[in-house]
Amino acid sequence: MAEANRQDPRDDEVVGLCAELIKFDTTNRGGGDAEGERAAAEYVADRLTAAGLEPKLLERTAGRTNVVARLTGTDPSLGALLVQGHLDVVPADPADWRVPPFSGAVQDECVWGRGAVDMKDFCAIVLTVLARWARDGVRPRRDIVFAFVADEEDRGVDGAHWLVDEHPELFDGCVAAISESGGYTYRVPRPDGDALRVYPVGTAERGTAHLRLTARGRAGHGSRVNADNAVTTLVRALARLSEQQWPLRITPSVRVFFERVGTELGVPVDTSSEAGVSALLEALGPAAGLVESTVRNSTTPTMLSAGYKVNVVPAVAQAQVDTRVLPGTEDELLRAVDELLGPGVSREFVSHSPPVQATVDSPWVDAMAEAIRAEDSAAVVVPYCLGGGTDAKAFSQLGIDCFGFSPLWLPEGFPYRELAHGVDERVPVAGLRFGVRVLDRFLSG
Repeated sequence: MAEANRQDPRDDEVVGLCAELIKFDTTNRGGGDAEGERAAAEYVADRLTAAGLEPKLLERTAGRTNVVARLTGTDPSLGALLVQGHLDVVPADPADWRVPPFSGAVQDECVWGRGAVDMKDFCAIVLTVLARWARDGVRPRRDIVFAFVADEEDRGVDGAHWLVDEHPELFDGCVAAISESGGYTYRVPRPDGDALRVYPVGTAERGTAHLRLTARGRAGHGSRVNADNAVTTLVRALARLSEQQWPLRITPSVRVFFERVGTELGVPVDTSSEAGVSALLEALGPAAGLVESTVRNSTTPTMLSAGYKVNVVPAVAQAQVDTRVLPGTEDELLRAVDELLGPGVSREFVSHSPPVQATVDSPWVDAMAEAIRAEDSAAVVVPYCLGGGTDAKAFSQLGIDCFGFSPLWLPEGFPYRELAHGVDERVPVAGLRFGVRVLDRFLSG
């Protein structure tokens, strides 16, 4: 039986690569305020060149660099695969960390630093596989396009979305893509006390419909009666929106996740009622976090803006709402939002990206499952829907089926989901080694 955390000396290269990538401070603060992407991209391009590829460096904005390279396969009749990852990271305050966030320190059997799990680990795994292939003279069966992009942690206007709009020819022939947020270990307690090892593969993403709400009223003195106060109108609308319990909407990815994991746990699977879904979420334990945000749409107020002086009633009040939309539900959701807002409040999109949905029963998912089970024979590989979003939203516009598959073995109790964008971000060395073996097997197939 294969051991998920077995060691292979050839896999050690990935540890050094991950540490080196983390040392590039590629902080993306949003709104065009970013740094370090060019240096990281040049490092990646050098590694690709050393592996025999011919990378292209492309920029919309100086310093916001993307790297794209194609490796030609042995069978031109097969559809090409896109392997994409981002090099930028969110900010990190060194005062909050146990180690400097851009040190790439290797300690406690982990590689530490901002980007360790989002997503320089996957980039290092990909580069390690390519280096191994170059040494061993391996070529894949199908063409593989490798894209290392900028600006994923903001709007992608200097990264994936720009590439899709301005350089779609680079992805000619690509029928599927893999990237972050899938293929890692989740342990689900069984009733008998044992743990089920679940590996979720992303087959869908909720869409993003960030909204700006604007209420207009009559400006005036704060001491006087004002029945047309824009702040009051807006606050009441936000209260209605916050208190709304959106109905269950069980998409194919979520349904199959519940069915397969529920069956393995030996618990009843009822996705048709609130009570049934609540019971399933309870049975999942810590793994409930994978699906609890994707059984319904969400509208979360996050920003407020009104007024300039405490004794002045402003004429305008605004708020922003982080709205996430399941596949096939957007029109229905926005009609309901309009009813809840009521008269006196208008809405507009701040950003708008449609949901992503690939085929659940796919040969690609089967191949991912086979590659994982070759390294962990007890693995239960299931599809799932991401509650947030990735650059899949850009690449899916080219008709590419996008999957979350960045394989990683995680030890019991490792707080993987809390570490992305969190403090003391780190990735297990054993997880990186596992990822190299799984991805090598998957890409070679």
